[in-house]
Amino acid sequence: MSTTTESETTTDTRSQSAYVLRELGTATESAASAATASVRRTLDGAARGAVTAARVVTPIGCVIVVTALVGLVLGVVFGWAELVFLGATAGAAFLVALFALIGRTSYDVGIGLEPRRVTAGGRAMGTMSVRNTGARPVLPTRIELPVGAGRAEFIVPRLAPGSDDEYLFAVPTQRRAVIVTGPATSVRGDQLGMVRHATAWTERIELYVHPRTVRIGSSSDGLVHDLEGRTTATLTDNDLAFHALRAYEPGDDIRNVHWRTSARTGRLMVRQYQETRRAQALLLMATERSHFASEEEFELAVSAFASVGVAIVREETPMQAWWQGGRLRDRTAVTLLDDACRVERTDARHAGLREFARTVGTFGPAPSLVVLFVGSAATSAEIGALGALYGAETKVIAVRCVANGDAALRRTGSVTVVELGRLEELVSLLGRAGR
Repeated sequence: MSTTTESETTTDTRSQSAYVLRELGTATESAASAATASVRRTLDGAARGAVTAARVVTPIGCVIVVTALVGLVLGVVFGWAELVFLGATAGAAFLVALFALIGRTSYDVGIGLEPRRVTAGGRAMGTMSVRNTGARPVLPTRIELPVGAGRAEFIVPRLAPGSDDEYLFAVPTQRRAVIVTGPATSVRGDQLGMVRHATAWTERIELYVHPRTVRIGSSSDGLVHDLEGRTTATLTDNDLAFHALRAYEPGDDIRNVHWRTSARTGRLMVRQYQETRRAQALLLMATERSHFASEEEFELAVSAFASVGVAIVREETPMQAWWQGGRLRDRTAVTLLDDACRVERTDARHAGLREFARTVGTFGPAPSLVVLFVGSAATSAEIGALGALYGAETKVIAVRCVANGDAALRRTGSVTVVELGRLEELVSLLGRAGR
């Protein structure tokens, strides 16, 4: 009996020990998990702080901080009072700079451009409004506004809750471009530029500075022939342009029989027509640097390109307009001019003008009119080779721009070459070239 009681006591003791060990293990595991989570949160906070510090502290501020640390460490190690003083001064300056970051701004900022589209050399103005949406006054703040390649700065005075201020600025429009304005960014920082905290308040908006253009008259001037269809040398049994009568052959459509002539001659005669096809224009803007002698010459070519494109769009003639960076949208004259703002000089992208024309020709139907715009550096051989791509039914015109050069008209193989020196001469030259 005594032996049995001792055995039960031993079993109970072991069970209690196992329970205590399990509870201890669970507690240890929980403590380890909590410690790991705490360390992770600490590291995440430190990482976020490091990222914020990297955004706030400028390169000048980094130099000041390094100078302070190095000065203090070396001064203490080597006992140099001068280095200690230098380090302490740099550290104090940086700490004082941090006070410039204290506080919050609550702005509602809006920017606008009027008009949003303007011709090169025209007038365009911008406005920026700033309103304090907070419940407390906001101290004076500097707002930076990128305008194209430049940057405008505005000092916003102290604004009471609900009050606002408005600013006007001019947008440079001397040259064709897409001018991106914004975002408007408030900047807080010290006078030495050690720390900088920027907050963007608006999105970017675009101003289109269109190329200068001249108005080209209707197709009667000779540029685009016969928008309802132009006759070709191909004969057909069903079209609009009557050509002649011929004897009936088995398989001919009975509706084409000319009964009056058939009755007079005693044999069936059918009508024969010349095939007509609707005009299809293809505009090509060469943009390789090697084809232009100057920037002025390139801008002249873009203006001529846009002028012809707008004229064809207004005639509602099917058209494709390409530059060596891609195709322009030609749904309306406005979209064409918007895309013309993005045309820029490029490095060599094609083996030559002929390769450029051949490549873009695969994206549309066979054209009845091809107009190439190129600079004075393009050789006659390059321009003449373009004509070999198209048949006799396709008219090929090359507008060769020579800034301030003499206007002229000549032929290179099957290509009509227009020598353009001034944009105002384009209308008369194209009228002569299209006849």
